[in-house]
Amino acid sequence: MGILIKGKPVADKITEDVKSEVRNLNSSGIQPKLQIIRVGEREDDIAYERGALKRMAKCGILTGVKTLPIDISQDDFIEQIKLSNSDETVHGILIFRPLPKQLDESIIKYIVDPNKDIDCFNPVNVAKVTEGDKTGFAPCTPSAVMEILDYYDVDLTGKNVVVLGRSMVVGKPQALLMLQKNATVTICHSKTKNLSEVASKADVLVAAIGKAKLVLKEFVKEDAVVIDVGINVDDEGKLCGDVRTDECLEIASMVTPVPAGVGSVTTSVLAKHVVRACKSLIK
Repeated sequence: MGILIKGKPVADKITEDVKSEVRNLNSSGIQPKLQIIRVGEREDDIAYERGALKRMAKCGILTGVKTLPIDISQDDFIEQIKLSNSDETVHGILIFRPLPKQLDESIIKYIVDPNKDIDCFNPVNVAKVTEGDKTGFAPCTPSAVMEILDYYDVDLTGKNVVVLGRSMVVGKPQALLMLQKNATVTICHSKTKNLSEVASKADVLVAAIGKAKLVLKEFVKEDAVVIDVGINVDDEGKLCGDVRTDECLEIASMVTPVPAGVGSVTTSVLAKHVVRACKSLIK
C-alpha cells in the first residue's frame, strides 16, 4: 500500500525560503510585486487567483489584479500588457489562459516581457526551458511537480518517466524538466495506442491529460510514483484528478492527491518566480 504525498509541506518550505528572500529585498528598499491579468470571470481563474493572492500575502509580495471585460479587443488587451511591462514596480506578470477567442495568443505571447513572464508564456522562455537555460521561467505547474519529487527524495536519474498529456502548459515542459534530471521520458496523448500498457512501464507517472479518473491501477507499475496534475469535477460534482487515487495506492509507492497535491505547490512556485524575476530586474 502506497502513501499519499501531499503538497502542503512542500509549499510551506518554499514559502519560508521566499519570505526570507523578500525580507532581504525589503531591507534594501525593494518590494517584489506580481501583476495578475484576468479576462472575464471564469471560476477556475478566480479560484487560482484567490490562492495566488493568499500565497503572495504570506510571502510579503505585493499583488495587483487587472480584471478585464470578456469582450475586450486585442489592441486594448495588448495595451494593458504593455502598461505592466513598462511599470517598474511590477516584477512578475501572470496572464490567465486560455484567453477568449477574439484574443490571438500566437501574437499576444510575444508582447509579454520575457523578464517578467513568470509562467512561461513568451516563446523566449519556452526556448530557454527547451535548452535547459536556468535564466528562463518554466511554467509553474510542471515546476511544482519537480519541487514535490525533490522534496520527497525521488531520484529521477535513469528512471522511466511517462507524461500523460502534451500541452504547452504542463505536458511538454514537464517532459523537458524531467530530461534535465536525466530521466528517460515518454509523452503520451489522446492518440497513443495501448495507453495503459505504456503507462505501466513508468517508474514515475505524471497524469496531466485532463480526464477525470482516467488512470486506473492497470496504468501503474508496482512501486511507481504517481503525480496527479489533473483538475476535474466528477459526476458527483466533487473536485478530482486524472487518477483513481484509492485503487492506484494499492500498486504505487507514492501518489499525490487532488485536491491538496500539486495545486497547493503551484502558487508557492509562482511566488518563487516573482522573487527571482525581481532580483534579476534590479541588477
